[in-house]
Amino acid sequence: MSDPGRGFVNEVKDAVTGRAALLVIGVLLLQLGFITSYIGALHQPEPHRLSIGVVAPTAAAQQQAIGALDQVPNEAVHATPVSDQQSAVHQIKDQQLYAALLVNPDGTQDTLLIASARGKSAATAAQSIVTAVEQHQGRTVQVQDVAPLAGGDANGLSSFYLVVGWCVGGYLVASILGISAGARPANHARALIRIAVLALYSIVAGLGGVLIAGPILNALPGSILGLWGVGTLVVFSVGTFTMALECLFDVVGIGVAVLIFVVLGNPSAGGVFPPPLLPPFWRAIGPWLPNGAGTSATRSIAYLGGTRLTMPLLVLVAWAVVGVAVSLLAVHSRSRGGRMTVAPPERD
Repeated sequence: MSDPGRGFVNEVKDAVTGRAALLVIGVLLLQLGFITSYIGALHQPEPHRLSIGVVAPTAAAQQQAIGALDQVPNEAVHATPVSDQQSAVHQIKDQQLYAALLVNPDGTQDTLLIASARGKSAATAAQSIVTAVEQHQGRTVQVQDVAPLAGGDANGLSSFYLVVGWCVGGYLVASILGISAGARPANHARALIRIAVLALYSIVAGLGGVLIAGPILNALPGSILGLWGVGTLVVFSVGTFTMALECLFDVVGIGVAVLIFVVLGNPSAGGVFPPPLLPPFWRAIGPWLPNGAGTSATRSIAYLGGTRLTMPLLVLVAWAVVGVAVSLLAVHSRSRGGRMTVAPPERD
């Protein structure tokens, strides 16, 4: 029971410590940041330099079509010449273009090649822009999807949600290990054990996610081994980096991990809207975070023949290397700071 003579203010000071008050304020800021980031990134998608190739029978017709697309306001389109239809399809599947316009020399109906697998909203934006431009010129357009989505992935979000699940597992397991056994491992051996646990967890979590998204729910096609490898990298990179943040900032590191991987990482990942439809800040950071790199790699393996994998994989590896290195350096710093890990030899 509380002591009536101590007063309400003193009771509050005992019940809510200064450290707890700072953590509560931090949570409030994190919550407001979450709202700002998600609404800021996703509330009003507008295309910016959406790459559309143009195939035409003559150079003059090609330049005319490119000029009409480039006149779309706010730099919504980045139109480029393409030699022929085969090259256009190749560049779309190689993730160099989001769409391609094939100008018909013998009629008024042209063809727009799109790739729903690269982002349904990008395909819709390309179709809307090209249709409006064609109508202005008295022409019509038919749409051909050269990289369609799987039947169980109607909105093309399965790869994104799979990566979100992997990221959640990565920072949660690292947080649990830190809370249960101390934010910073006591010595190098324990740090290496914790990293090994994260690696084992990553392997199991990567495979589990692929099996659920693929054979069990039939929501995502592609190589099981390839997707498993990406999933393992995503979980491990997020987990080790969260471990590093805990080593540096104690429990506050968990909040920093949430800021990076949830508040910033998810809306910028290109899952709901691909990069050309995101505002500049989220478009810039997305490819460099594990969420965006993982989504890009997963989508590529599932639908695009594994094209453009090098950069996303290097991003994931970099996050993992930094996480492991910082964690080990933090343990080394702690050992040199006064906590002896080996007893000194006795004097004669």
